[in-house]
Amino acid sequence: MARNITPRADDYSKWYLDVIRAAELADHAPVRGCMVIRPTGYAIWESVQRHFDDAFKRTGHQNAYFPLLIPSSFLEKEAEHVEGFAPECATVTHAGGEKLDEPLIIRPTSETVIGHMYGKWIQSWRDLPVLINQWCNVMRWEKRPRLFLRTSEFLWQEGHTAHATEAEAREETLRMLEVYRQVMEDVLALPVVVGEKTEGERFPGAVNTYSCEAMMSDRRALQAGTSHFLGQNFARAFEIRFQNKDGVMEECWTTSWGVSTRLIGALIMTHSDEDGLILPPRVAPTKVAVIPIGQDGDSLMQAARSVTEQLNSALGGLFCELDTRFHMRPTDRFFYHLQRGVPLRLEIGERDLKAGTVRAVRRDNGDKLNIESDAVAAKVPEILEDVQRSLYERAKTFREDNTFFVSTYDGLKSVIEENGGFVEAFFGGTPEDEVKIREETGATPRCIPLGDDSRGRCVITGKEGKKTIFAKAY
Repeated sequence: MARNITPRADDYSKWYLDVIRAAELADHAPVRGCMVIRPTGYAIWESVQRHFDDAFKRTGHQNAYFPLLIPSSFLEKEAEHVEGFAPECATVTHAGGEKLDEPLIIRPTSETVIGHMYGKWIQSWRDLPVLINQWCNVMRWEKRPRLFLRTSEFLWQEGHTAHATEAEAREETLRMLEVYRQVMEDVLALPVVVGEKTEGERFPGAVNTYSCEAMMSDRRALQAGTSHFLGQNFARAFEIRFQNKDGVMEECWTTSWGVSTRLIGALIMTHSDEDGLILPPRVAPTKVAVIPIGQDGDSLMQAARSVTEQLNSALGGLFCELDTRFHMRPTDRFFYHLQRGVPLRLEIGERDLKAGTVRAVRRDNGDKLNIESDAVAAKVPEILEDVQRSLYERAKTFREDNTFFVSTYDGLKSVIEENGGFVEAFFGGTPEDEVKIREETGATPRCIPLGDDSRGRCVITGKEGKKTIFAKAY
């Protein structure tokens, strides 16, 4: 157990912040609620971004960029949208030393300005579908900030698409939800439950909202990503219309979907331990640290460089780091990479050099093994894949062990209070019932799992309800 990391059992929030500080991921900015993402943290975000961006492009989406500032009148065009975001908006009232004729909103999300532009660009059925994504920053004034999880300014991607038919838009909404699930599970080793949000949890202005819900190591839920079927609400507000094949004007059907730097918080709270950060190999910017131990001699350095070059070639990128800081003690160098979550450490000392071996140390479980030097390029990728599988299975088992089904409201309250985790219950209540549950238990309905059509007696109303997952959440 690292001395600079508070044990999770003592203070989970402090542990989380200690891991961020020890790994040098981020720091608090001078403006309350904002953060500075440090190079190590930003490298992780670049890796996350790259995997998602590749997946978006494989599904036919293109990247664009839209303005940071939005006329306040735009938000007022969609009533539910402005009502949902008004408390979080930051407003610019003066610029160039003068008061603006119309206040400008620093974007909390971009449905309105993108809807305005789509209204200009889309004229005919031939212009559809429009499949655009943007990577940007947004601002939602946060009253209780926490690094990565909830900050007033954060980085994210937001996809916005327009379609000729309801069926196409609904298909797009679920397709992108599945893209999120695949990247989260296959790359981030983050097991998620995908499902539809209840009425009280929907995105403002959406007809249907779907989400990926993950369980953190303190048994709280984290909404890892969302995908929204917006129907024709924004198309109606911003006159996104097209002439169909019969020459008749119709309103488009639109979607939006997004993930953010919150995913770095998810990685920390899903995989890390009392020694610091642990990263799944597929998302880790540095997958392997090669550490020569001993004198900075020609033979030792030649062997270390050879291993590094072989691995970078085998891994298909600059994912292997050669640590030549001989002025530091070996244990300090080990600790440095351990706290930054590097999945695998390779140590090469004088004895290893003579024996023709390399010592490998796994970050996920601390296991040590000797690898023949000429087998490193073949063996290390296998070890990394095993680390990836192990982290996913460990997180999935933890979620399954902390998922409970209850048939009564008293049962729901009892599990939430005594254990936490995901509580499955039949629910068919109203948004007012959701408020009652939140006020009395601290839990909210996270989602109605897709693919589970089971129904039963609602724990609140006694009427027929769908199986719904409840949990306390970030």
